[in-house]
Amino acid sequence: MLLIECPYCGERPELEFVYGGQAHVARPAQPAAVSAQQWAAFLYQRANIRGVHAERWRHTHGCGRFFNALRDTRTDHFLATYRIGEPRPGAETSA
Repeated sequence: MLLIECPYCGERPELEFVYGGQAHVARPAQPAAVSAQQWAAFLYQRANIRGVHAERWRHTHGCGRFFNALRDTRTDHFLATYRIGEPRPGAETSA
């Protein structure tokens, strides 16, 4: 069984969590000012990379909180988890 580290509760089995989509997707500051294509891109277009991906997860059968995680999509290995609002680990060294 895959174990996921909740930054609030600690390590728990994967069955307690639900995937919440790509992390760090910024909502337009002025939604009414963007075009229909830009709004559709914000709502529906997400990165689908092979490799390390920043994702949002929710500990539904625990604390109920959302958090971010870095997961390698090739191996399904979680590299790091961190609270919403905290910087992505390694962001200061990556471009």
